[in-house]
Amino acid sequence: MSRASADVAIIGGGLIGVWTAFFLARRGQSVTLFEKGVVGAQSSGTNFGNLRLQGRFPGQYPLSLRSHALWEDFKALIGEGCEFAQTGHLYCAFDADEAARLEAYAQVSESHGLAIERLAPHDLRRRFPWLSDRAIAATFCARDATANPRLATPAVARAALRQGVEIRENAHVTAVTRQGDGFRITTADGRGLSCAALVNAAGAWAVHMAECFGETAPVFAAGPPQFVTEPMPMVFAPSLQTIDGSVIARQTERGNVILAGYPRTAADAVANRAPVPPAKTLAAMRALAGLVPALAQAHVIRVWSGIEGYLPDMIPVIGRSDTTPGLFHAFGFCGHGFQIGPGVGLCLSELIVDGATPTPLEPFSIARFRTPAAVSEKFLKEFDRPGNTASKRYPETVPTIGQG
Repeated sequence: MSRASADVAIIGGGLIGVWTAFFLARRGQSVTLFEKGVVGAQSSGTNFGNLRLQGRFPGQYPLSLRSHALWEDFKALIGEGCEFAQTGHLYCAFDADEAARLEAYAQVSESHGLAIERLAPHDLRRRFPWLSDRAIAATFCARDATANPRLATPAVARAALRQGVEIRENAHVTAVTRQGDGFRITTADGRGLSCAALVNAAGAWAVHMAECFGETAPVFAAGPPQFVTEPMPMVFAPSLQTIDGSVIARQTERGNVILAGYPRTAADAVANRAPVPPAKTLAAMRALAGLVPALAQAHVIRVWSGIEGYLPDMIPVIGRSDTTPGLFHAFGFCGHGFQIGPGVGLCLSELIVDGATPTPLEPFSIARFRTPAAVSEKFLKEFDRPGNTASKRYPETVPTIGQG
């Protein structure tokens, strides 16, 4: 039987929502989570699975490092695995300008205690002979890792259930209103729930809930195009990325190569669709073959995407509402939410239960959108294509925010 009330309600059953539910329940809170479809069906279950620490927005490092420690402890914490593998991450540059960006990223990473190796052309040929000559420089972080997103979110959800969390799937929330010092939630089937605190983790749909309480953010829906090849002989072990985003690849233990790359795919959050045009598949495979020639004859066996929420400054919204006590936001993760997901859930649980978190969240406040949003160069590069809605909506050019 469904609860009539809970200490905390969470809207959104992606990785952020289930981690938040898990940590709140461990602190003794009664939690009900609402998901309009099934848990982990959107970007949380369809992303690349990269757990990269290199190249993060500088203000995100305390959160990112705290989150990474939770990934490293995933099996002990959750009770089952998610194919977590500390593969290391090779970050490649094609020219001198890109090499300079890599160096800037490396210095920021090192300032937060990460060990970063710099690799010149002769080092690359010796260590990674499968790379083409296009890569002229790279950095390598051995702590970077990967995990299987199709396994991670459901595993955390099962752990949350064992902690007493109520998860309502196929529960479309139609109304969220203030009720005394708390909130009242109503779903399409007419059922309701009263709660003291509310977490808005609804992904690309989260802005609608924020607007119920006089807040907004310029969320843009898009999808990460993803591809997987047939099983191949093992070619490379670390996860691999080019700084221009044309290649993001990893090879699984089964030999399949999972591949992603920019530009992002257009997504329709209303129709709940994120199709991948065939031309993107061909372009991605050409880019991969240009960097790893041994994969030139690989065959793609599946293509997919999901729906992610993006913000023009490429920085998520995390933390308290600026208008409504008891309301907390966590959305707009711009394709980087998988790595920081556990840390976000832990920090939100601390804010709700303790009133504070030791991890600084000020850069992620929704209050920054009270004024026109800054637009990062990265946002424009990833979406700036003919006919692209993002480039029309955000024509300004501003300095790079600091994520590669």
